[in-house]
Amino acid sequence: MDWFPLWNSLRIAAISTIVIFFSGIYAAWYIAKLPRVLKGILDVILTLPLVLPPTVVGFFLLKMLGPYSAFGNFILKTANTRLVMEWYSAIFASVVVAFPLMYRTARGAFESFDPDLLSAGQTLGMPNWKIFWKIVLPTCKQGILAGTVLAFARALGEYGATSMIAGYTPGRTATISTTVYQLWRTGDDARAYLWVLINVAISFVVLLAINSLEASQSPKRSVQELER
Repeated sequence: MDWFPLWNSLRIAAISTIVIFFSGIYAAWYIAKLPRVLKGILDVILTLPLVLPPTVVGFFLLKMLGPYSAFGNFILKTANTRLVMEWYSAIFASVVVAFPLMYRTARGAFESFDPDLLSAGQTLGMPNWKIFWKIVLPTCKQGILAGTVLAFARALGEYGATSMIAGYTPGRTATISTTVYQLWRTGDDARAYLWVLINVAISFVVLLAINSLEASQSPKRSVQELER
């Protein structure tokens, strides 16, 4: 049996999650502090891929990254690299589609952050970067971890935008989702069921992880802890 779709799906989801983790946290932290109107506008823009049909997202990505687009053509001529119909093309789709989950979850965690802890860190003379990494992130870790897991799960199961921008080529761009569709389309239900079961098993583990995060209680951090 060819296990390439599983390996390809996992590496796409892993790389996408790393990109989403840092970009989502950065966007959530700074947008959470913006004025209400500006924050609302940016929220709509960044969350739009969550409500758009994945095929619409894929269409926009093709128009932006395809060989006939300005950017795609520039990369093709200067680096001799295509941005579509390659295995890494699915990363673009996964990042765009899964980013809103990380962003919204992290922003909610940051908005519930106790500002007194921030003031305490500043009073103790801690630089802003240290306050963020030593106080804010550990305090908001449940929301951030939940967002990360959700983003990984969404990236792993992405189909619509991926099928448009990466297509389906066995041993090259195939993912679990696109493989299930192709096997069903060709009448190979036995192997399609196998991949479906694999996907269900992974999703089950992801849901267990999310439930564990929700059940656990984050410890409260005192000013004395910040002095250590």
